Amino acid sequence: MAIDCHQHLWPPLLLDALRRRRHFPYLRGWTLHLAGEPPYEVAPAAHDLEKRRRRELTEGRERVLLSLSSPLGIEHLAGPEGAELIDVWHESALELGDPFGIWAAASVTDLDPDGLAKVLRAERVAGLQLPATALADPAAVARMGPLLDEAERAGKPVLVHPGPAPAGDPGLPSWWPAIGPYVTQLHHSWLAWHVEGRRRHPRLRIAFVALAGLAPLHHERLAARGGALGPVDPRVFYETSSYGTRAVDAMVRVVGVDPIVHGSDRPYAEPVDPGLGAAFTHAMFTANPRVLIGEPR
Repeated sequence: MAIDCHQHLWPPLLLDALRRRRHFPYLRGWTLHLAGEPPYEVAPAAHDLEKRRRRELTEGRERVLLSLSSPLGIEHLAGPEGAELIDVWHESALELGDPFGIWAAASVTDLDPDGLAKVLRAERVAGLQLPATALADPAAVARMGPLLDEAERAGKPVLVHPGPAPAGDPGLPSWWPAIGPYVTQLHHSWLAWHVEGRRRHPRLRIAFVALAGLAPLHHERLAARGGALGPVDPRVFYETSSYGTRAVDAMVRVVGVDPIVHGSDRPYAEPVDPGLGAAFTHAMFTANPRVLIGEPR
């Protein structure tokens, strides 16, 4: 049975909370408004719980881990504004039932490690998601230390997800944030973890969405400029959403098979089997995700 490490589904209470807002991020009907992206027409069926549940079970997924969409910028909202939305996410998403588990969210502006510790104790919480924008350089990794410490203490992993895109030219194509700012954020967070993260958090398991924007493939350029990839870190994982056979195969040539874990980013992308053989399919969809979330293979 397969595990999908990365999907999005917004419970009704979260949708209602976003519709009540007057500032970014907010919904008007089913149109999502963000500061750095053009208005996005959300597909209502994508957030229909029972339709999604039937689809996941029919397609053979035993576990689906849902994440709060970090490009919304909720984790960056200060004070009660952000705390309220994060609480709504936890309370409503934890009630969705099988096959859904969730990634915890946390404010990266007003750190609350004690509150996070309580959330991480919930059985359906796989670990902590952090936006890549909160891990953009070594100093940022150090600042997130109290949150990373709690995940490490709980024995649960961290998922690094793209954060909000900066405001840009409104005439840019709709796909621009996903291919430009999101990838850049993942590169920066991966490099920052490479420089500072592992030293500070030696036991923490961490996964980078979208193959870390293919950052490890730049290892030759890294070496040419005075850095080094070093030995493959067995506690760093790479989630596959939006990439297929060529990218996954290239990553395997650099980091090996064991760190590659399946994630689809549904409803924004669909599950993809890169077709690299039955043994690899089992590793990517089942065995490796189990290691990431701390279960026996």
